[in-house]
Amino acid sequence: MILGLLKEHSEETRVALLPENVKSLTELKVKVLVEENSGEKAFTSNQLYTEAGAEITSRKTIFNKAEVLLQIQPPEESDIKKIKESQVWISAFNPLWDTSLVKEFLEKGITTFSLDSIPRTSQAQAMDILSSMATVAGNKAVLEAALRLPTFFPMFMTAAGTIRPANVLILGAGVAGLQAIATAKRLGAQVEAFDVRAAAGEEVRSLGAKFVEVEGASEDKAAGGYAVEQTEDFKKKQQQAIDDHAAKSNVVICTAQIPGRKAPLLLSKEAVERMKPGSVIIDLASSTGGNCELSEDNETVKHKGITIIGQSNYAAQMPLDASRMFGKNVLNFLKLIIGEEGVLNLNFEDDIVKGTCITHQKEIYNQRVKSVIEKI
Repeated sequence: MILGLLKEHSEETRVALLPENVKSLTELKVKVLVEENSGEKAFTSNQLYTEAGAEITSRKTIFNKAEVLLQIQPPEESDIKKIKESQVWISAFNPLWDTSLVKEFLEKGITTFSLDSIPRTSQAQAMDILSSMATVAGNKAVLEAALRLPTFFPMFMTAAGTIRPANVLILGAGVAGLQAIATAKRLGAQVEAFDVRAAAGEEVRSLGAKFVEVEGASEDKAAGGYAVEQTEDFKKKQQQAIDDHAAKSNVVICTAQIPGRKAPLLLSKEAVERMKPGSVIIDLASSTGGNCELSEDNETVKHKGITIIGQSNYAAQMPLDASRMFGKNVLNFLKLIIGEEGVLNLNFEDDIVKGTCITHQKEIYNQRVKSVIEKI
């Protein structure tokens, strides 16, 4: 099997594999082609890849020779035209959201795997890029909020008086939310968290935060641990509770998302305007519409003394460790499709392989993606 590691486009700073992962692949008898300077933004040189057993080459050569094409970001239109039907494309292209790209893959007969669709099972935890990148995002969001806030995070008792700790509200207690709670607590803040999943309350409390509970939430075991759409009655009660707690907060970290849907609106313009001047809102769901009504993806908005930061890719601000985590996840997944003597083996009898596969031989393999496409 020949695997081609492609250089990321646009502002992406991470790389899908580091030399340590390349070395593991070469030991499995996989030939690895690395596009020149793929790791430069992640502080990783061509020489390190070469020493790990990779061959540094051009993008054109990789598209001509590789059986498997790997990068983090979805392919640009120019790349889609280059992918052959016999090749396998692996990236994180959010198929539940970007259905037009899925249709394009389908029409061209390209075999694709989306790393953000890996089933959330105990067996697949070592391959879960969403959890890895959410860990980075939750940590970085709180650190940025602490830098932007005009007050301290911890309590100080000084000769000049007592400084009260910052009040932090976390919306969504998934991986990013829990990491945000842990980081905010380490920095000395008073932390509250909200999540529609009652089961999240135990995890929130175990980290020393207060759980804001609103009765009447809908849950779906088939959702695999994700949040689901709620009733209108619950949304009204939820909105009132969030508004009241946000008004007392110095920082709000928004992390709530529903796969394949627009992010739930949790913080209205009116709620923002009730917050204290100088407060900071970090919206990690900004790429899918945002939890805050005033958020703009990859933009910082000032509204009546409140700073609102829409940031959906904090992982790119920590490229080396984010790449290290991402690369280990990818390596664990690749091992499922590497057969004896390093040959490509797409074993669709494996639930993880089948669940991560989006398109193959002009069919949609992932059932959730298939159901979304059929409704369009």
